[in-house]
Amino acid sequence: MRLSEWIELAVQLDIDGLEWYAGFLEMADEANWPVFRRQVEDHGKCIPMVCCSPDFTHPDATFRDREIARQKKWIDMTQTLGGSYCRVLSGQRRPSLSPDEGIGLAADCIEACLPYAAERGVTLILENHYKDDFWEYPEFAQKMDLFARLVDSIHHPNFGVNYDPSNTYLAGEDPMDLLRLVSHRVVTMHASDRYLIQGTLDDLRKEETGVTGYAARLRHGEIGKGLNDYDAIFTELKRVGFDGWISIEDGVEGMPQLQRSVAFLRKKIKEYWP
Repeated sequence: MRLSEWIELAVQLDIDGLEWYAGFLEMADEANWPVFRRQVEDHGKCIPMVCCSPDFTHPDATFRDREIARQKKWIDMTQTLGGSYCRVLSGQRRPSLSPDEGIGLAADCIEACLPYAAERGVTLILENHYKDDFWEYPEFAQKMDLFARLVDSIHHPNFGVNYDPSNTYLAGEDPMDLLRLVSHRVVTMHASDRYLIQGTLDDLRKEETGVTGYAARLRHGEIGKGLNDYDAIFTELKRVGFDGWISIEDGVEGMPQLQRSVAFLRKKIKEYWP
């Protein structure tokens, strides 16, 4: 599907904007950036966030410098699209990487990008991620203790958290435990309800290292039908004054499923932010 086709489908939903992915094939041509922005805005929508996957924990300094340069280009992309938020990640959890070393490398790289982002009116958002499609190892800061330590090590007005409750389950932890640790830093959220089509989390653990991308047993599900307690999540977010974007990660099984996810979230948003 071409991006223009996806836009025409998505704007039919009861949504305010479209989250963007930096790796969309047509985004390789920078001339397309303003074209897609106009197409989205012509429908009265906007592009608030661009999702990117830098690998900042690589042991080679030259590699990390290239990742910083890539992140800055994605920040330019975000600005051109009219967005305010650009996702960052920590990097891969390589076996030789110690916790202190990983946090130091990731924090240094993110901080190297922050002045550039601030100059362009973009906020970098760190997600408690699982694993990028093209990575061999899972996210370095997948576990909440490392994620919270990394977040606590970076203090800048153009830095915050993109909270994804489903990813916490994949780490074998409770999404509410993580949220209570970082809720005061959350500026955006991924609403999702992942599930396993077969097996257990222990089976997933055996598959996630040494294999590029997501495990075959992992799926996104309809929002509100999975393990996440959205009442508890929204109660905590409202308590800390959250008023940011909530992105929908769903639609694997088509538009009807996505419409149900949109309706579920619209109803919940009206309950907690009337």
